[in-house]
Amino acid sequence: MSESSEQVQKAARLWHEHLHAPFPAGLRGAEFGDADMVLLDADTAGCVLTWLNSGGALDPKRIRILQRCIEDLNRVIPQITEPAGTQYYERLRQLALLVSRTLSSAK
Repeated sequence: MSESSEQVQKAARLWHEHLHAPFPAGLRGAEFGDADMVLLDADTAGCVLTWLNSGGALDPKRIRILQRCIEDLNRVIPQITEPAGTQYYERLRQLALLVSRTLSSAK
């Protein structure tokens, strides 16, 4: 199995977990700096889902969105105080980083 297909399988497993995890109720409507937590979740998930559905590709606009999401996730995760919220957004960050790394290595 190639490294890229292993990455896709790992991302698919994380995505499955993410889809079945309830959104942390305490973070609904929460903002950290300029990052709205619901929008951060939606933007990141949209990029990951597009990447999964397109066989590991993202257009330049979504690559920029994904990079911004990673920066936001890196900044906000340390500010989340509830364990379920930390776990939820840490998994989302892992997904975003996984997608970003595969895009970088494909160049």
